[in-house]
Amino acid sequence: MTEPILIARDLRKSFNVGGGWFGASDQLHALSSVSFELFPGETLAIVGESGCGKSTLARCLSGLMELTSGSFLVAGRDGRTFIRDDALQFHRAVQIVFQDPYASLNPRRTVSQSIADALRLHRICARGERRARVTDLLLQVGLSGDYLERFPHELSGGQRQRVCIARALAVAPEILVCDEPVSALDVSIQAQIINLLKDLQQRRGIAYVFISHNLALVQQICDRIAVMYLGEIVEMGVAAVMQQTFRHPYSRALFAATPMIGSRKVDQIRNPLAGDVPSPLHPPSGCHFRTRCPFAEARCRDQKPELREVAGRLVRCHFAEEISSNRQSRPRGSLPD
Repeated sequence: MTEPILIARDLRKSFNVGGGWFGASDQLHALSSVSFELFPGETLAIVGESGCGKSTLARCLSGLMELTSGSFLVAGRDGRTFIRDDALQFHRAVQIVFQDPYASLNPRRTVSQSIADALRLHRICARGERRARVTDLLLQVGLSGDYLERFPHELSGGQRQRVCIARALAVAPEILVCDEPVSALDVSIQAQIINLLKDLQQRRGIAYVFISHNLALVQQICDRIAVMYLGEIVEMGVAAVMQQTFRHPYSRALFAATPMIGSRKVDQIRNPLAGDVPSPLHPPSGCHFRTRCPFAEARCRDQKPELREVAGRLVRCHFAEEISSNRQSRPRGSLPD
């Protein structure tokens, strides 16, 4: 069996919020006990509402933000030690593509200069070979050599994102973290970038951590799905299986609300989730989802559910065995606050 290229164990990230001269600071827990594995050539999608911790996870995995606790292995090496001892080599193994391609590129540098900087910094090829290497990278992402001397403002959004992908590929990474890579693009351009990523994965065997809130898009590209809520993974499994039925009530609600053009999918829940997402500064006791959950009982308030295996996937719910995609709620009344 193929060994995982990335192993994350109990990742936690907290931020001090508030404080100052007269007040004590509070703790915002952006990530709480996040664990998963990623295999070579696989795409793992991380989905959830805004503020659930997706982008924080992306930045921690790519070495742009330091974890509060936990560990992750990249090709068998401890990621936190890897970053501290040899950051340059770490970033050859793990690259990131951001949401806004215009903000990701230096407006004063041409396409050729932006990509060549990565080759120069990592000493990948001699100076005289860089232009040919940059041209080849552009061809791999569907752009010609005509774009070499253009500046970011002279490109469309899709072309800028292709340049960002080419720059990330310049160092031949094993893992590419994609943080909402197409959300700032037109729908027609989104499909082109997704097809490009799939093609590059087939040719290079890159593993993707694909962060997104676009669930319809996720189902087209991913092998496995991890659903996050308030900094925790609440359900994770093979995409083809999870698209048929969900075992966590939040996953059910999230995917049932996704419009699927041309799909015969029957609305799985007739009513949207009640209430707003609780503050991550003061999440509910026990199960973080209990204040919005139609299945909640007193046990959910008093006992935090563990992420455990149920029906071929991992689920963080006390009643995962009883929940199916066709059932609306448990007939036991609502849980008092």
